[in-house]
Amino acid sequence: MEVFQALQRLHMTIFSQSVSPCGKFLAAGNNYGQIAIFSLSAALSSEAKEESKKPVVTFQAHDGPVYSMVSTDRHLLSAGDGEVKAWLWAEILKKGCKELWRRQPPYRTSLEVPEINALLLVPKENSLILAGGDCQLHTMDLETGAFTRALRGHMDYIHCLALRERSPEVLSGGEDGAVRLWDLRTAKEVQTIEVYKHEECSRPHNGRWIGCLATDSDWMVCGGGPALTLWHLRSSTPTTIFPMRAPQKHVTFYQDLILSAGQGRCVNQWQLSGELKAQVPGSSPGLLSLSLNQQPAAPECKVLTAAGNSCRVDVFTNLGYRAFSLSF
Repeated sequence: MEVFQALQRLHMTIFSQSVSPCGKFLAAGNNYGQIAIFSLSAALSSEAKEESKKPVVTFQAHDGPVYSMVSTDRHLLSAGDGEVKAWLWAEILKKGCKELWRRQPPYRTSLEVPEINALLLVPKENSLILAGGDCQLHTMDLETGAFTRALRGHMDYIHCLALRERSPEVLSGGEDGAVRLWDLRTAKEVQTIEVYKHEECSRPHNGRWIGCLATDSDWMVCGGGPALTLWHLRSSTPTTIFPMRAPQKHVTFYQDLILSAGQGRCVNQWQLSGELKAQVPGSSPGLLSLSLNQQPAAPECKVLTAAGNSCRVDVFTNLGYRAFSLSF
């Protein structure tokens, strides 16, 4: 059993992370369908021991990988192959890891079990948007559990979602190389940016896929096969091309910086002008997700965590260096 567990850890990939509503715990989901819950407050304590960096609880959530997770004020929502599940944070922390409910979007055939790559909360609507292998965005009412609409337009599977908070609009990026902007009021696509068709962004040797995107008001940053690029949405204009050769898998705006990660060990910090401010190495050979814990309820747990192609979650107490790693 010990040999099996060692081999599991050796070949582990952590696809997703989500911070608890109280800000003191971090959930991490891996390729074996397991979710581990780490106590950030214990790991960050001045009295922390090696045991503090291990999960307080680990449970089997899905049969396949846990591709995406988000947290509401009470629930942890996790997505795998063809389904999304809900877990009560209060019960998880008591180590009672029983699913509250599970939902499957209305797929075109009963034989279709596409992965769900991305989950996105829309707080004003009290809804959840999920997207992935069936090339559609599905909207679910969190109160009733009903799927209320499907947004169709992508020609290949969807990797990432982002919300424009000031307007009820959602952006999606996928394997077809397009970023599509959807108006949630009309359920219609209102803008399409085919990133790979812009010569300054195109990198044909890497492909056309969009693997990550983030928004801040009228600005969007996206990357993947094409170069990581900052766009002005109203004019559909690329304004900054970031000089990063490796494809990026996760990107986020943070204060006056853009943080990105992907192939390679480093979390990259960019000025909006395109200047690389810093590259901070982590412990994984490749990174798939970044999580910024900005919960006001736990300012002492304000950290950046990064995870990917290993069994470790790197913790950055400031953006300058990796403080320590949590481990499955």
